[in-house]
Amino acid sequence: MLTAITEAVRDGNTYDIAELVQSGLDAGAKPLDMLKAMTDGLDQCGKKFESGEYFLPELLMASDTFTNGMQVLEPHLGQAALGQAGKVLLGTVAGDVHDIGKNLVGFLLKSAGFEVIDIGTDNSTERIVAAVKEHQPDVLGLSALLTTTMLGMGDVIKALDSAGLRKTKVIIGGGPVSARFAEQIKADAYASDAVEGIRKIRELIGR
Repeated sequence: MLTAITEAVRDGNTYDIAELVQSGLDAGAKPLDMLKAMTDGLDQCGKKFESGEYFLPELLMASDTFTNGMQVLEPHLGQAALGQAGKVLLGTVAGDVHDIGKNLVGFLLKSAGFEVIDIGTDNSTERIVAAVKEHQPDVLGLSALLTTTMLGMGDVIKALDSAGLRKTKVIIGGGPVSARFAEQIKADAYASDAVEGIRKIRELIGR
């Protein structure tokens, strides 16, 4: 049963996942074991995406399947199981209103068991710092799609340093951003796509 649930999520089987999860519950399977089976399916899909075997539509179908399964499973999970992977704050820097990549990262993080606070787009440095103070996330994810706005990421990191908030790790991403740029502004990590972002965030929290 758990293997079938993992495969359903991996393959984006949105039609059968709810029935599979309910059947597992009826058979006495532990909710946490079923959550892990679904997360494993999402991980397997992510690996296929990275290898070029799957593409964005398959990734989105797997995420939708996970969501459908969670609608059945969530009432049976204790609150400790939700958000147990860590807390992540997401936002786009000032002057940038692009959010497709950020939204995809947020969706995948939630699917993987993270608590996600999304403060949206076009955030001033001051607003991002205030949000870090308020929510105290494990990781701050910043995105930008314009070369004219990406420099704002460095401003945020400097402000976090000044405020003594660098216990929160910073990961950056977006079209014009690179690993070299991340190193220049002293970000803790860089991700080229959403799947790599999830893996890097897990690594940052695990340190």
